Amino acid sequence: MTRDELKQKKIGVLMGGLSAEREVSLKSGAAMAEALRTRGYRVQEVDVDRNLPELLTREGIEVAVNALHGRFGEDGCVQGVLELLGIPYTGSGVMASALAMNKIFARQLFASAGLSVARCVVVRRGESFDLDAAPFSLPVVIKPSQEGSSMGITIVKTAEQVASALELAHGYDTEALVEEFIAGQEIQIGILEDEAIGAIEIVPKNEFYDYEAKYTQGGAEHIIPPRISPASLKQALETGKKAHLSLGCSGYSRVDLLVHRCGICYVLEVNTLPGMTALSLLPEIAQAAGIGFEDLVERILATAIRQG
Repeated sequence: MTRDELKQKKIGVLMGGLSAEREVSLKSGAAMAEALRTRGYRVQEVDVDRNLPELLTREGIEVAVNALHGRFGEDGCVQGVLELLGIPYTGSGVMASALAMNKIFARQLFASAGLSVARCVVVRRGESFDLDAAPFSLPVVIKPSQEGSSMGITIVKTAEQVASALELAHGYDTEALVEEFIAGQEIQIGILEDEAIGAIEIVPKNEFYDYEAKYTQGGAEHIIPPRISPASLKQALETGKKAHLSLGCSGYSRVDLLVHRCGICYVLEVNTLPGMTALSLLPEIAQAAGIGFEDLVERILATAIRQG
C-alpha cells in the first residue's frame, strides 16, 4: 500500500484507556495524532474505554495507531480486539504484548535467549518472603509483575522496608518480584522496524528512574551517546534487539537495560508501546539518529500496514 493510498484510510489513534498510565497515554496519543495530521493523514483520536469495539465500528476506523500504555492497552487485550475486528494496528501482536507486560515470563524468555537478567524471587499476594533464604542480599528491588512507568517500585535497603514495599507492589498486581540490586548505568535502546536505532543513558535526579523522573521536566539527565565504551555500546544495541525479538515483538519498542561496570548488559524489560510525549525517550533516540518525530510516527504507522 502506497503512502497516498494510506492517506485515504481513516486512522484511529487509540489513547487514554483504563490503566494507571492514562494521562501519559493521552499525551502520547495527542502528539502522534498531530504528527500524522501534519503529514496529511485522516486521523480520529479515540479515547479508549470498554466500548472500544462499538466505537471503532461506529467511527469506521480502518487502521489503528496504538498509543495506549499499561494494562488493557499494552498487554494484548486491545490487540486481540483489533484482530477480531480485522483492523491493522501498530506495535506488537497479542502474544508478544502479553509476554512483555508480564515481567516474570519475559525474564524467563530473556534468559532462554542467553541474555543476562538479575536474580529474583517471585512473591505472590498473601505469601511471606524470607530475605535470609533469598539467593542474594540487600539492597533489593521490589516491583509488581505487570505495571509500567515504574509504578509500585521500591529500592529496599533495610529488612524493615520489605513488608511495606511488597504491600505497595501487590497493590498493583497479585505477583511481585524481589530482585537483586544491580549497580549500573541505565541505558535505553530504541527499536524501530525491528532494528536497534540508538541508545540513551538516563541519570535520574531521584534514586532511580521513577514516574516523577520520567514525566517531570528536569527529572533526569538524558545523555546521547551513553557514557560507555564503544564495545559496551555495541553489546547494548545487540542486547536490545535480541530482547525485542526474543519476545516475538514487532515494529518498534524501547528496551531498558542496566550496564554493569564489568560490561554485562542486564535486561530489565521491553516496552512494546513506549511513550511518545515531549519527554519520551524513543523520540529522543530517533532524533539523534536523524529521524524527526513526524518521520518516526509515520514509520510506526507503516509497520501496521505490513502487519495487517
